[in-house]
Amino acid sequence: MTRVLIADDHDLLRDVLRSYLEAEGGFSVVTAADLPSALELVAGEEGFDLLLLDYAMPGMNGFDGLAKAIAAVPGTPVALMSGMAPVGVAEKVLACGAAGFLPKTLPARSVVNAIRFMAAGETYMPLDMIRQQPDQGSPDIGLSPREREVLSRLCEGLANKEIARDLGLREPTIKLHVKTICRKLGARNRTHAAMLARERALC
Repeated sequence: MTRVLIADDHDLLRDVLRSYLEAEGGFSVVTAADLPSALELVAGEEGFDLLLLDYAMPGMNGFDGLAKAIAAVPGTPVALMSGMAPVGVAEKVLACGAAGFLPKTLPARSVVNAIRFMAAGETYMPLDMIRQQPDQGSPDIGLSPREREVLSRLCEGLANKEIARDLGLREPTIKLHVKTICRKLGARNRTHAAMLARERALC
């Protein structure tokens, strides 16, 4: 069972997110209305797999609250969500050591997948936000270390099940990585992604 703490000052959003996750199955959801309440819950309960915090809720003060939450739960993924995307948010969120950023405009299915992804220890950032980051001249800009590991195995022709076994991950997690890699590279499918990667000397 994946335990998620969702902290947001909008009652409806909290209830909707909890309903989506519980309907999906495999999730146990606890909610809070502000950062102090969330930190109290964390201090009083063990074993959260992910903390999902609203960027603008009471007590957050933007990235200061994010840093405070990360310090309060060493080793537990902490992510931000917001109805807006502050300038440079992707870079700042990752620099703080967060698990990712969820725009509240994401479709429900994407939200569920992203939460599952981050709770598994992976990093999530919407593709359009990654594209907004300045290009540092690296041919693999936007690919996380884990995505590079998956891509290298795609280039070797391994199936998702083989990659999952090789990296010690679940097959659905590998599928999400492959989908993200294809979108970042502009590939039609996994075979096309491997071909583009070879052309760009990524593997």
